[in-house]
Amino acid sequence: MGGDQPSRRRFLRATGLVGAAITVPAVSGLVGYHWPRSEAEPEPEPQGPPPQQGSDIERFVSRPDLSPPRLRVTRDREAAAAFDAGPRHLLVAPKGYQEAGPGQQGCLITTVSGEPVWFLPSTGPDRVPMDFRTQTYRGEPVLTWWQGTVLEGYGTGAGMIYDSSYRKVAEVRAGNGVEADLHEFLITDRDTALLVAYPPARADLTPVGGPRRGWVFDGVIQEVDIESGDVLFEWSSLDHVPVEETRKELGETGGEEHPFDYFHINSVAVDADGDLVVSARNTWAVYKLSRDSGEVRWRLGGVRSDFALRREDVFYWQHDARPQPDGALSLFDNASSPPRADESRGMVLRLDPEAGKATVERQFRHPAGLLADNQGNMQLLPDGRALIGWGAQPFVSEFGPEGELIRDTRFPAPDQTYRAYTADWVGRPADRPVAAIGPNNAGGVTLYVSWNGATEVRRWQILAGKSPSALEPTATVPRGGFETAVVVKAESTYFAAVALDADGRTLGRSDPVTGPR
Repeated sequence: MGGDQPSRRRFLRATGLVGAAITVPAVSGLVGYHWPRSEAEPEPEPQGPPPQQGSDIERFVSRPDLSPPRLRVTRDREAAAAFDAGPRHLLVAPKGYQEAGPGQQGCLITTVSGEPVWFLPSTGPDRVPMDFRTQTYRGEPVLTWWQGTVLEGYGTGAGMIYDSSYRKVAEVRAGNGVEADLHEFLITDRDTALLVAYPPARADLTPVGGPRRGWVFDGVIQEVDIESGDVLFEWSSLDHVPVEETRKELGETGGEEHPFDYFHINSVAVDADGDLVVSARNTWAVYKLSRDSGEVRWRLGGVRSDFALRREDVFYWQHDARPQPDGALSLFDNASSPPRADESRGMVLRLDPEAGKATVERQFRHPAGLLADNQGNMQLLPDGRALIGWGAQPFVSEFGPEGELIRDTRFPAPDQTYRAYTADWVGRPADRPVAAIGPNNAGGVTLYVSWNGATEVRRWQILAGKSPSALEPTATVPRGGFETAVVVKAESTYFAAVALDADGRTLGRSDPVTGPR
């Protein structure tokens, strides 16, 4: 993560209203979306109705305990139509930066149009979630994230694994006396986990103008057996990368109370040959490591690069270096903190280790020229699209193969997400749907129904009757979003809702609720 307060100099402005449907059928719309003009030009007033009070927060009658931030989505309809068969869901972990954002922070799954699907709010400062995504464990799709306490530029906590019913499968901790940092929690095809840690350590800082017996944060990588907790592999940056490779200024750090963060691991990935690919933000370099010996096989970028890069292809303060199935390497070039360029970008590079050449094949830039001082990632999809989470800037963007912006998602400021991912997630909650009664202006009763995390519900069957044991079907309505509102007859006393899938099969039934007597 790292870096200073996010830059707002080139901040995209979007207005609109996208909310959870509380009517049947669901209706939502977008108004007044436009790109900003240059800083020298005054920006026109937004078109359409102003946002309603509290419209930055989702609220539900049936789940008053859930109040995630509302995501606002705009898209190029023509471009998006060509990719409608793509992943249905967006996974983010919204959080405030230096101040609390609207709504709760936590793990959030939405549709790509911004409709909430599942939300697990954070329950305290020692349970902040980061790096929320889908992975595979024991051959099954799972949800994973890091959870813990966020400190200045790093964290201490553990990796969490939840199944498709939203039940905890495992909690994975680092070993050998260190605590897992927030920047990476990756499950391998061996059912092991790759974790990183930032333990303080002694180091000679004279090469960077510091004391001979100074203090740094070591960059530690561990491969941990998820079931047993055994540490199978451990790597230390101090054993392989000297302090003089850093591109970060020492400043007032280097003492025991404020160690110098010379390396700053922010991603670890597995290459096709089983070796590890590591991004170190503060050396401006990506390293390939032998998974057996820990030896550095090559460096990309930084002061000792084994690859020649054109000046315009050099990256700075980067995140999320990932080997791709076709042999390319993707990364998110922050280029900021302090700024080295005018905007951040996603990059896809072709590496030729034998010739010592690295060629940029594709780049993805936001039309608003977003500059992300910290955090961020890029997920490449098999059809050539790219999803970019802009880290310190409160945006997630989907691009086509040629770099065209297809869909843009905005968090209410100051919310942001460390990383963002898209996936097809199938959730089958272990708990029941929830129903709640609300008033109706016409004098009747409105039944509000929801099922947090259920992805396969297509219709709701409404039951009503004079007693909870004598409920009969009275209506079947389409699902209207995270929460669906249905007007029901007031003469009934008890009500319940049955969730139906696309084939009309019952998925779950709520407990009865009592209407006005």
